[in-house]
Amino acid sequence: MTDRPVKADDFEVSEVADGYVVYHPARERVHYLNHTAALVLEFCTGENEASEIVRIVQRAYDLPAPPDREIGDCIEHLREGGLVC
Repeated sequence: MTDRPVKADDFEVSEVADGYVVYHPARERVHYLNHTAALVLEFCTGENEASEIVRIVQRAYDLPAPPDREIGDCIEHLREGGLVC
């Protein structure tokens, strides 16, 4: 992965016990993000390559192997939801 995902700026985030609830007014949609997806969203700043986000998640959860596929899928899901460009 070599892209640098960027969080969209047209949604509202509410932190809840198990992650985030995100309201996307333009799409009239609510997204529920678990802790991992919330962490990924926070690091989609345009400054971090997707591969760096993978390393951040790996360190945060003390994973033995980098979760490349899982984080790639998460970023793609965020893109499909209009939360990340």
